[in-house]
Amino acid sequence: MAAIEVKDLSFKYPAAERKALDQVSFEVEQSEFVVLCGKSGCGKSTLLRHLKKNLVPYGEVSGKVLYGGKETGELDDRVNASQIGFVQQNPDNQLVTDKVWHELAFGLESLGLDNQSIKRRVAEMASFFDIQTWFRKNVSELSGGQKQLLNLASVMVMQPKVLILDEPTSQLDPIAATEFLKTVYRINRELGTTVIISEHRLEELFTMADKVMVMDKGRIIACDEPWNIGRYLGGSSIEERHPMFYGMPSVMKIYSACRAAGVPGFMRKDREFSPLTIREGRLWLEQIAEANNVPEVDSSILHGGDKVRQNSTKNDADEIINIKNLWFRYNKDSGDVLRGLNVSVRRGELFCLMGGNGVGKSTTLKAISGNITAQSGSITVDGLKVKKDNFKELFHNRLAMLPQNPQALFTEITVEEELLEALYYSGFSDEEKAGRIEEMLDRMEISHLRKSHPYDLSGGEQQRLALGKILLLEPKILLLDEPTKGLDPFFKITLAQVLKKLTEDGVTIFMVSHDVEFCAEYADRCAMFFDGDIVSVGSPKEFFAGNNFYTTSANRIARKWLPEAVTWEEVAAWAEQVTTGSN
Repeated sequence: MAAIEVKDLSFKYPAAERKALDQVSFEVEQSEFVVLCGKSGCGKSTLLRHLKKNLVPYGEVSGKVLYGGKETGELDDRVNASQIGFVQQNPDNQLVTDKVWHELAFGLESLGLDNQSIKRRVAEMASFFDIQTWFRKNVSELSGGQKQLLNLASVMVMQPKVLILDEPTSQLDPIAATEFLKTVYRINRELGTTVIISEHRLEELFTMADKVMVMDKGRIIACDEPWNIGRYLGGSSIEERHPMFYGMPSVMKIYSACRAAGVPGFMRKDREFSPLTIREGRLWLEQIAEANNVPEVDSSILHGGDKVRQNSTKNDADEIINIKNLWFRYNKDSGDVLRGLNVSVRRGELFCLMGGNGVGKSTTLKAISGNITAQSGSITVDGLKVKKDNFKELFHNRLAMLPQNPQALFTEITVEEELLEALYYSGFSDEEKAGRIEEMLDRMEISHLRKSHPYDLSGGEQQRLALGKILLLEPKILLLDEPTKGLDPFFKITLAQVLKKLTEDGVTIFMVSHDVEFCAEYADRCAMFFDGDIVSVGSPKEFFAGNNFYTTSANRIARKWLPEAVTWEEVAAWAEQVTTGSN
């Protein structure tokens, strides 16, 4: 019997123009690892919420969802709570207590287990997840990665048979995300727990999945093994590529493009395989390099940017953001978050700041925007010193910030009214306001959601709405805190075009991000934040070529022969050129 069975499931949110789910049917077998992917707003989160009865959204629904052969709506509350686990996107939304140990025990206490059983299960989970060292900490002291790991442990302590995860790594840095996904994989392989996970981060997940389901406009359009999904989405030409092709692991995109151009396939034991991992991709390029006598390049001379270089080639007149020797701590008993921070951003550039969770990236944005006041040092924004008495002048048509949580900007009951609120003090006529709103709805690809409540949108759609609201203010300086979080790979291309047009028009963009691939392809400069200061900065090729973890998959695959390549297109073009001799 299947663990989960969905039969002809359709769903429509109140006042929505189209169905969020349209005749969805599929089965998930016991102990399977299933990856659900698709563009933002395609219905992934809505579908996953229908798999757990207390999370089903309000609206028109038809069809059936079965767990162990029984409709989920008829499940006993105890069975629903303990046997079907759910981990949400935002770690803070699921935490309910103040201490780590209490968070682990909370669900078991709700089930009425005796103290001895609770202690035994909590001890076992704390050991499995290796959280003994922060077992008695306050939840507020944890990093984003630790919070999400705690959420997962708090679900697993209930010993669920099915584990559902809705974009659980969207707010984690690359290293924390990788470790989290490895833990989920261990749970599946070592405990036999059925896993259904929705993610845009597919580099690691394709190698873990037994099956991949692709959604588009509320329907399941493909459901197969990972390598077959790659072949289906890639098509036989650029014109036939599905938008989700751009979300596939880099090695699969490189392979698909190369095979279409006639590059030899990856041969193992006289059979052709589609590489899924960086290791397999490197072995495939090794075969190509050996066949064409391409020598390796000594990459030891490369380095990931240079802090000294930061100001060496620029004119002071080009600076629009300048931070000098900035020190900040949140209270007198805490450690310094910013430790003599020095950074400058040039007018009209896209500057990307990267680094682990909790190192001070978002704090830097808060300092620039005046939301916090540093203990020492100075910040100059467009010629103005950032201080309490000039916030109004600073923000009037000068600076705007998109926070990490887009919901912090929402105050209205429809998407359309949310955008209208941004123009409240603009002085435009009603006709001009309507035109600008229509243009922004189209620009952010959310026209079909105009009458929807902002909280009914998917994470990616909320991000697009928040960005659209900020852009209506027409700032000269744009601060973005994780703007690609929750966005599907195809809309990221649209976002990149929007940001490029803004910088061409003279807008300066200071972006904090964990999205290595996006920063590598579209940034003018990238910087690494560590221990309260910038430790390296440079162009994407300078910055990523010398990094092992904070670099792109394409760079890891091809650095033996093409050490400065950072995008999959560069590697695919190199492989084609080496094989065919074309330019």
